[in-house]
Amino acid sequence: MPQTENLLRQDACGYHRYCLDSPARLCHAGPDLCRMTGYREDQLVRRETDGYALAVHPADREGYARWLEELARKEQTLTRDYRLVKQDGGVIWVRDTAVSRKSPEGIMTGESVLCDITDLKRENEDLRFLGETIPCGFLRCTCEKQPRITYMNRRMEEIFRFPDAREGELDYLELYKSNIFLMIPMEERRRFSRFLDRAWSADAPVAGEMTLLRCDGTRARIFGWVTRGVNEAGEEEFQTVCMDVTQRYRERKAAETKRYLKALAEVYDRIFRFDIPANTVTCLYGGESPALRPLEGVAMQTDDAVEKWMAGSVVPEDRERLRAFIRDHGQNKPNEPGARPPQLQYRARSSTGELKRYTGVFIKVDEAASLYCCRAVPDPEGDEAVRAENAQLKELARRFTDGLAAFEVTAKGLVKPLYASENICEFFGYTEEEWLGLMERGAPIESFIAYSEASREDFEALLRNGEAEFSYFDYRTETRRRIKAICSQKESGGPASRFVMLYSAGGAGEEKEKRLPENRAVSIRTFGYFDVFVGEKPIAFRNKKSKELFALLVDRKGGYVTSEEAISFLWEEEPINTVTLARYRKVALRLKNTLEEYGIPEVIETVDGKRRIVPEKVSCDLYDHLSGREGSERLFKGSYLTNYSWGETTLAELAGRGL
Repeated sequence: MPQTENLLRQDACGYHRYCLDSPARLCHAGPDLCRMTGYREDQLVRRETDGYALAVHPADREGYARWLEELARKEQTLTRDYRLVKQDGGVIWVRDTAVSRKSPEGIMTGESVLCDITDLKRENEDLRFLGETIPCGFLRCTCEKQPRITYMNRRMEEIFRFPDAREGELDYLELYKSNIFLMIPMEERRRFSRFLDRAWSADAPVAGEMTLLRCDGTRARIFGWVTRGVNEAGEEEFQTVCMDVTQRYRERKAAETKRYLKALAEVYDRIFRFDIPANTVTCLYGGESPALRPLEGVAMQTDDAVEKWMAGSVVPEDRERLRAFIRDHGQNKPNEPGARPPQLQYRARSSTGELKRYTGVFIKVDEAASLYCCRAVPDPEGDEAVRAENAQLKELARRFTDGLAAFEVTAKGLVKPLYASENICEFFGYTEEEWLGLMERGAPIESFIAYSEASREDFEALLRNGEAEFSYFDYRTETRRRIKAICSQKESGGPASRFVMLYSAGGAGEEKEKRLPENRAVSIRTFGYFDVFVGEKPIAFRNKKSKELFALLVDRKGGYVTSEEAISFLWEEEPINTVTLARYRKVALRLKNTLEEYGIPEVIETVDGKRRIVPEKVSCDLYDHLSGREGSERLFKGSYLTNYSWGETTLAELAGRGL
């Protein structure tokens, strides 16, 4: 036993022994401790001073001394983390685990070993820094029809604003854990269920934004990722990481509302926002009214504001109808499918005191709010053409759903956007940020059309005939939708500029796209004509160049392709300039949209404008042949990417392999 104990003391990690009688000090240092710190034993164990205590980092010495005092009080095992300053000046973190015992002579000693935990401390510091700079909420829940929350970190609790549980009061945290749908607003629950369904069937995390209901009744906007995993017990669970983006979302919505109001102000004289949960009304646009201008942006109680407004302007015989109209809206009564938004005609005095006939309409913004827009009905004796055109514009705004755009085409052929919802921006081939830039500077018609799916002939027909209809795929609702465009002059006798509004046409033309089977295996054929299949279904590329770009990425076998390289292949005879770069970006966007439509966006990876195929996500005859896969030698029969001349280089290589 003595030999075994001596052997352990020689080889144990950072072994040392304390004499804990006051003053406590080191009385033995093992070879491993000397190697760890760089000191000799006689430097650590001294008669006059405790050399080891001097090696403890100055900031940790006080805590280290208290730890030794506690260790000396009785026989026990204690652990302490602290820093040591090595002989060469370097600093390491150590974990000191000591066992105190009293010898037969009554002397208290401590047998101790050290463990170098520097790397662990650095990792924890990195995680702490990440948590402080990018605070993320983390949540785990069961994969049931009504998921139960099994874990929630502190940041997630802060996002939901759970109060501290007090004795005799309801524990909201436990209540929410038992039913995750308490966190989801009623109008979002169906979408949330579909989101979980996607996360269940996907092989990778699914990301997105969603509105959540906090414990205090307010709403939070989060952006996060959900994936299906396995817990410690081997059971499947959903795991989600999210960030609170409420402020950014509010700023974005405010900017969107501002653009939307700018478009609606071209049609309506006054615009009010009715907030149903808060029972408030806010004047957003008062037109030329001197009474409403000072009240813009001020929220007022709905009942009081409406009564004061009616008493001051609406004729007495029309007030009850108007009260009922607003009351029905406040009760959030649903409209019949396909019905127009509710509208009402009434008589009221204008800001000049003139009695006019007005039309009012409620345009739904979301589940909580609507815009009430009103305007004076044009004088029947006025310009009939302008009156009819403006009535068309008013009809467009009344039918606004989730696809609306407005822009002006000047007499010089310059397009200046006024507003567009996200879906319509995508139809035109612009991002929201690019659309905002165009609002300031405008763009020539040629450049504007180059981004969109509409041809110049179609656009000119719209300006000439005053009406056109286009279709686009809405990836959120998975439907092919139609948009209606109407072009009109703003005023009779005005300049030759045209005011264009587009809106979601809806109706019977909308078709629900058939969902693809859950098996989304992607197979690519390059020997012969190029084609791509999802399961048994071939991809019907709507644009030849987007299909060619996909073929080019496949030909590169997983290597990145820059914009300049792609242009040199897709438009071999044209130089690389702003026009071809814009054209290429349009093609790349269409390819992205097509892959999303078929549920396989992950097969293409984009980094800083460069794109590549992800070979492990697809099955390809070219890749099978090059890898020597059994039976693949019979796939190549002398033809490769017959559609594209630039494929001849790879064809020559394939032919050379067969010699």
